[in-house]
Amino acid sequence: MELVNLIGRLTDLDSTLRVCIQSGCFHIEPYSKIVSGSDLRFTALQESNPYKPLLKQLLSLQLGGYQFRETATDNVSALAAEEIHAYLTDMEQQFSALSTAISEQNTFIAERMQALRLLTHLRGLQVDLSRLFRCSHISIRFGRIPADSYQKLSYYDDKTFLFVPFDSDSEYHWGFYFAPFDAIAEADEIMRSLFFERIWMPDFIEGTPEEAAHALEDCIAAAYDMLAKSSQQREDLLRRESDKLNALFSLLKRQHDTFRLRSYACVRGDHFYLVGFVPAKDAGRFRELFSGLPDVSLLFKPPAAEQGIATPVKLHSNRFARPFSLFVEMYGLPRYNGFNPTNLVAITYTILFGIMFGDLGQGLVLSLFGFLLYKKTKNALCAIIARIGISSAFFGLIFGSVFGFEHALDPLYHAVGLPHKPLEVMDNMMLVLGGAIAIGVLLILISILINIVLNLKKRDYENALFGNNGIAGLVFFSALLAGIVCTVLLDIKILTAPYIIGLLIVPVIIMFLREPLGCLIAGKKFRLENPVDFFASNFFEVFEFMLGYATNTLSFVRIGGFVFSHAGMMSVVMLLAEGAAKGVSPVIIVLGNIFVMGMEGLIVGIQVLRLEFYEIFSRFYDGDGIPFEPVKISYEPVLE
Repeated sequence: MELVNLIGRLTDLDSTLRVCIQSGCFHIEPYSKIVSGSDLRFTALQESNPYKPLLKQLLSLQLGGYQFRETATDNVSALAAEEIHAYLTDMEQQFSALSTAISEQNTFIAERMQALRLLTHLRGLQVDLSRLFRCSHISIRFGRIPADSYQKLSYYDDKTFLFVPFDSDSEYHWGFYFAPFDAIAEADEIMRSLFFERIWMPDFIEGTPEEAAHALEDCIAAAYDMLAKSSQQREDLLRRESDKLNALFSLLKRQHDTFRLRSYACVRGDHFYLVGFVPAKDAGRFRELFSGLPDVSLLFKPPAAEQGIATPVKLHSNRFARPFSLFVEMYGLPRYNGFNPTNLVAITYTILFGIMFGDLGQGLVLSLFGFLLYKKTKNALCAIIARIGISSAFFGLIFGSVFGFEHALDPLYHAVGLPHKPLEVMDNMMLVLGGAIAIGVLLILISILINIVLNLKKRDYENALFGNNGIAGLVFFSALLAGIVCTVLLDIKILTAPYIIGLLIVPVIIMFLREPLGCLIAGKKFRLENPVDFFASNFFEVFEFMLGYATNTLSFVRIGGFVFSHAGMMSVVMLLAEGAAKGVSPVIIVLGNIFVMGMEGLIVGIQVLRLEFYEIFSRFYDGDGIPFEPVKISYEPVLE
């Protein structure tokens, strides 16, 4: 990155911002950061965006879900603001009238459809409903009552109301009850206790239920015709005006977003001052773009030249590792000039996934699927799948597994002079588990070494020398592992008193005293305010370090566990296929492979990512870098 200062007359600010956007490589810094990192007496521009009302008016048009898109603006660029406003007002009136008509017709249809559904339960009632509604001495309630409650109505024969059923199903009896005006309140209370659900009849229902249903069907058919006509009118209007509307949207969005960037500038008198970052490889091209603005000065500086302004980060990796930056960005970007773990993630993730999901056939299918999907979508995750699928196929070749067939590759091994496949998973469980732990130990040691180097570069000697992921932790962890391996596996007695004291106890004491030792080596004075708190907190932290070494190492046992899991799941598929009929067996094998690839592939992918984040990244990586985000026009139909 290179830090760029742009200085010019205020009249050239808009042109400058347009060039910055056109470049596609300028990361702008806000006014607040410029002021805090500089003693220049600048002020910020306090302006209202003149393009916001027009853009808001355009986006508020009722277009029935139509999505604006970026397009050429040559046919509208010469329009004045008054002309645009007049045009949008006209469009607003036309689209609003059509949308209102469509909404009213939809509401009309919905109400009639609901009434029609109600009338299906009233067809047995040969009574003019409008006459019932106009009764002057009784009140009527339509609705339904649960079947078990209907049986209880006989308890209320002495009450002055009557329930008349006219339809029923397994759960409800449909009908109505009526009572004199002075008794309807009591009837309502009784029916409410019996869980009667009242259904309100619309005022527009007239005649018998059957006559009303026929009338409603005719109304609904007519309303659908009107709805189709209004919808077609809106579609025709939108088709005629879409090119102009999209052009206006593109013009106004570009003007709105460009003007919004003016708030990033500092102003002094009639001059502006902008600060941002440009990738070093684009610096020459960025300078050439300003050849048409001779009054704008560009000053390139080292990225750390301005205090208080953090340099943004743009990850750079080789072609193989580039898609894995997706995982790094999920955790957080590194600081500028820090350690970019993308290559490490690419290598370790690919190898670990391949080991845990080793199958030649499934790996090749996974890789082909990822490759084809990436060609279509350009999604980084698909590119990752294409890579880890090859790794899965490679380790499947070592394990001798092809779509779950464990001996399909035996002729190949015999042809190259091997008596059998290189590794029979189920016959070498201890070897697989031991290898998984060995891989974990190697990755932990690499992570500790990276942490030491990074902290030495930052001159953080406390963590580099005395921390649990520093030299003291490295010595303790390495010595402990060497002692266990030599004593248990190789029968070499190295756990002598000098070994234990020098390589185990002393590093623990150093980690316990890491704070005062860090202050000592940094030339600072360590203040011990409360010895009891100091002893207790450091004791438990060191204990946590010891526990962490054990749990982090054992966490890698899952590598071996998933090797067994994959082999076990495929053996179940094969057993099911063997017990099935001849015609069904191939189907079971195909479906079993699809299931294993989908379910176990997803689980293994998540578990490997967990190992990356919690067992590797947590030892050396901060992930608090700022992403490089060049200024651009967002053609999303939203106001910012």
